[in-house]
Order: sequence, then C-alpha cells, then structure tokens
Amino acid sequence: MVARLEASGDLRPGPVREALLVLRREVLMPQAYVRRSADGEKPRRWDLLDWAVPQDREELQKVLYGGASVLVQRDGEPLLGRARGSRSGASITSMSTVMGVTASLLDELDLRPRQRVLDVGTGSGVTAAVACQVCGVQEVVTLDRDRDRHLTQAAAARLADLGFRPEAVCGSGDEGCSTRAPFDRIFVSYAVASVPSALVEQLAPGGRLLAHVTTVSPSWPALAVVERAFDGHVRAELRAVEFAHQAGHGLERIWLPEEFRQRITAEPGTWTQRSMLPPPADTDRGLWLAADHLLGGLVRDFGAENLVIGAPGCGSWLRAEPLSRRRWNVITHGPRDIWKEVQDLAARWRTAGSPTDTAWSSNRAAGSGPPPNAAA
Repeated sequence: MVARLEASGDLRPGPVREALLVLRREVLMPQAYVRRSADGEKPRRWDLLDWAVPQDREELQKVLYGGASVLVQRDGEPLLGRARGSRSGASITSMSTVMGVTASLLDELDLRPRQRVLDVGTGSGVTAAVACQVCGVQEVVTLDRDRDRHLTQAAAARLADLGFRPEAVCGSGDEGCSTRAPFDRIFVSYAVASVPSALVEQLAPGGRLLAHVTTVSPSWPALAVVERAFDGHVRAELRAVEFAHQAGHGLERIWLPEEFRQRITAEPGTWTQRSMLPPPADTDRGLWLAADHLLGGLVRDFGAENLVIGAPGCGSWLRAEPLSRRRWNVITHGPRDIWKEVQDLAARWRTAGSPTDTAWSSNRAAGSGPPPNAAA
C-alpha cells in the first residue's frame, strides 16, 4: 500500500511514510463491510468480515491495504462485540477515507515530534494513530461528534491495542477542544461548508489547520490551509483539489438523480449551438472551484463521456459534445444557460491569470476575536 502511495505521488519520504509502514490496519479495523448487492439493488446487502476468522483474512487484507475506503460502521451500530456475517438494508455511517487522500493531507500537515495535534473526526483512528506515532501520545487529542460513543470507544480500545492512548473526546467539531488548546496542528477529516472560527482560534502560533471546504455540490471541492504566524496573524489559502473527504454531518448536498442523468443523455434539449470555444479543461480546477462558489447549484456527471452539468434545483442542464477538433455541439435546457455562465466565468478566470487558489490574511492577533471565515 505504501509503495503504491509513493508511486502515485500521494506519499513522500518522511515521518508519515514511516508511521504508515508500521501501522497494523487490521488492529484498528479488525472488521469491515463488503457490499454484496448489485448497483441499484434494494435493499443493499453487506458482509461483515472479521480478521479473527481465518477464512475472512485474505479478502479483508485486500480491503484494508488496497487503498480504497474501508466501510467500518452500518446504521450507527456499536463496533465492539459485533458478530460477523451478512446484513441487509440501512446504509454505511462511518468509513475510513481513501488512503491517497489521507496520506497526502498528513504530508501537507507536516507532523513533527512533540507537536500538539487535534484530530477532528476520529473515525477508525488512522489519523490519530499516525499522529501518535510521529508526535507522541501525550500530544494528541482525537474528537468526534459520536453521541453514542460507539466510534470513539472502539477507536480508543484499538489504538490502545497498538500502544497509543490519545485523549478521545466526544463533542462538536465546530467547537474543537478549548481545554487542550492551543494546537500546533489541526486536521479535519470531513468536508465542511466553512472553516469553524473556533478551530482557527485554537491554532497556536506557527500552527497549521487543514480542512476540505465544499458547497452543496460535491463536484468541485477545495482544501483550506490555515496558518497562524508567530506574531499571531492568520493567513489562509483555499486550493482547488480533485478529491475531498465525505461531507460532515448536517451538510446539505445536491445530486443528479439517475432519472435526471438519463434525461440529459437522451433528450434533445431546448437549444443547440455550434461553438468554437472548447469547454474548460478538467485540470482547470481553479475555474471549476470558482464556478462552484460563484455560479452555484451545479453538479457535474463525471461518469459521462463528455461534459455534462446539471442544475437539480431548476432542472437546467448542459451537454457538450465534440464535432471536430475545434468545434463543439452544445445542447442546453432549462431557464439557466449554463454554457454561457461557464464561458463568461472562464473569460474572467483567464483575465485573472488562471489562479488555482485564493488566499486571505487577517491582521487579528491571537485572542483578539474570531478571524474571517476561511471559506469566504
């Protein structure tokens, strides 16, 4: 797994790599779900695999070290004392994030010995384990909103099996952990609509905070990198990224339902035009990040062969298909002309120098009040 992460560029030589090399994921996640139902089948069917059962180990090892998300909790159940076997219905309520995302963010966090770390969103405890390995057990606080304490109890027990005993706290991620603040590093393991001011306030001078920021659309996420200088001033960047954590609790989301996607594919639309302007490239992530925040309400169908964008709120959609090397067939439908909106924004973006991120600074020193919201 570590070799694949290095080959993909998600992991560099350093303390995070060394921590992942010795991390026994089967101790942190001795059980995991594998979906057995087909796409669209209802109710969904799952098998809970158990490392303690010899016949499960080969498949479970592939799940744990394959690098994809690991499904650890279904329907908010207790994690300790579960019996292996088949389940039906309900949905997955907790998972360990894709390792490429986790590894690259932990590298970005720049963990070092004796740093004080706040891990917001305990989950299966992977981030807490790496932080304990690198920074020291006494320096790590892991926090989760887990009101029934099922996740935090299981994570604390399994971290202890690895020899780590960080302070495990149940509470709101928006509020952080003021009793143990300030922190040199804060890591938020779920996407938020905006960076909580309380977490920024709990950054120590020289500290760094990472959190994925998203709108209601899942299509074009960003990474907020917030730093407090040694003089107390705060600076942040909002970077366009390809992948992000799952949305946090209560964050509203919009999607393209299957029926809507089929209509976009099959219907002729209300307006067709030939365009010499190409659609913006997928790699123009700064543009798409701007579109997400400035245009709003748009969702892209990344499973489509060409550019397909819908606006579920009003039923508008866009389909752009290549006719030749320099000509595009653009079909639009609904009250919004999404093609014009995107092209007008692309012109503004190019005039601005095609930025990939945006930054702000606050002259507020520590203790002088909340800084500006990083998502603004």
